[in-house]
Amino acid sequence: MIDRRLLTNIDWMLVGLVIVICLLGILNIYSATTPYKVVGSPYYIKQFYWMLFGIFIALLMCSVDYHILEDLSYWLYGLLVVLLLAVLVVGRRSMGATRWLHLGFFNIQPSELMKIVIIITFARYFNNFQVVGGLTVRDVLFPLGILAVPALLIMKQPDLGTAILVILIACSIVVYVGLRWSTVVTFVLVTIPVAWLGWAKLLRPYQKNRILDFLNPERSRLGSGYHIIQSKIAVGSGGVFGKGFIKGTQSQLRFLPEQHTDFAFSVFAEEWGFVGCLVLIVLYMSLVLWGLNIARRCNDRFGGLLAMGVTAMLFWHIVINMGMVIGMFPVVGVPLPFFSYGGTSMITSMVGIGILQNISMRRFMF
Repeated sequence: MIDRRLLTNIDWMLVGLVIVICLLGILNIYSATTPYKVVGSPYYIKQFYWMLFGIFIALLMCSVDYHILEDLSYWLYGLLVVLLLAVLVVGRRSMGATRWLHLGFFNIQPSELMKIVIIITFARYFNNFQVVGGLTVRDVLFPLGILAVPALLIMKQPDLGTAILVILIACSIVVYVGLRWSTVVTFVLVTIPVAWLGWAKLLRPYQKNRILDFLNPERSRLGSGYHIIQSKIAVGSGGVFGKGFIKGTQSQLRFLPEQHTDFAFSVFAEEWGFVGCLVLIVLYMSLVLWGLNIARRCNDRFGGLLAMGVTAMLFWHIVINMGMVIGMFPVVGVPLPFFSYGGTSMITSMVGIGILQNISMRRFMF
């Protein structure tokens, strides 16, 4: 049961920002899927149901003290690693990747859940790790080991986008804790040969093509560069005020691939133009800044690290997705939180919001 005292401390700013973005996303999915012939419930109806279920999950996250997550962190980490291993052995293969695990009546994507679990795990580790003057290279070796196991397993699926996000989330928490300049320089120097090794040995041909297409989309206009080219056309053709709701030619004529999922922002940009994009970016920026504010106001170190991790998760999703659709980053399967169609993305994001709300509601109780 939720302590009644907590109800007076509900963070309505956080609630309002999330609901507004969700509703804009559903409206955009309605427009993006208008040309589709859908059997069963339309995508925007399904997204609405996912939003309601996500809100229910967020409420469940608020019903228990977030400090319980600290006690469960290593157990959750171990469970997710086992599930990631199970995906590679008995996972369901779809579109050339093995990311889903069938568990009786439903499927789960352990890599998505790992985004949350790595936040909880790193928050617990650094909550109990006191450092003066910033982290040294030796200080971060164990956390890097914790990070490397799930990151490599996710890359093996292969799911480079999610692996990059898990790494960025963990690194954001490390930076928040504090690094010595010598540590930063060391890791920059180490990154160069590691990046070369990753390019030569780890990346698959289609992943290399995505990076090459990012550098020069014209090298394969009708092939692997098609996504970036059509997305940039959609965003640019929106102009200042856009073409109007359900009037975007790139989406309505279905030139734009994955227009209700990874490239949902391209549809929105074409229909609502620069002004609409600015409104959406301001909403997302407000959400990120409010998450940082929750981390700053938290009265205990674990809660602050947890809030910072969740905020970093949302931030990197937003930056990578928006950068991807306008050609600033290579194309990776990273959805826009609360906006792109997808139940897994919605639930993961809502779990994060539930954690933020939990921390914000209990700041006066410790």
